[in-house]
Amino acid sequence: MDDTRCRQFFLEPAEIYHRQYEALRAFFVEGRQLKEIAQQFDYQESSLRVMVSQFRIQMKANDLRPFLFSPGSGERKQIPVSKRRSRRRRRLSPTDAH
Repeated sequence: MDDTRCRQFFLEPAEIYHRQYEALRAFFVEGRQLKEIAQQFDYQESSLRVMVSQFRIQMKANDLRPFLFSPGSGERKQIPVSKRRSRRRRRLSPTDAH
C-alpha cells in the first residue's frame, strides 16, 4: 500500500494549527534547532521563537485551546475524551440508523 499521502499529512501540514503543532513538536520532542524547523514549516525564525514562548505560557496556564478547536469556533467548552468517544459511538451505532 502506498502511504505517501499519509506521510505528507504529517510532514507537510497545510492547516495553520497543524503546522504550529508539528513545528512545536519538532522543537520540544525532537529537540531540533529553530532555524531548521522554521525552514521546514516556512516560518521566520523569530516568529517560531515567539510561538515557542507563547506555547510555554499556555502550558503554564493550562490553556491549549488553539490545538483543540479551529479559528472562529467561539468559546466552546472542552469535552472530556471519554465523553467524545461515547458520543462518537452513539452516532455510529447501527441501532440509531433510520
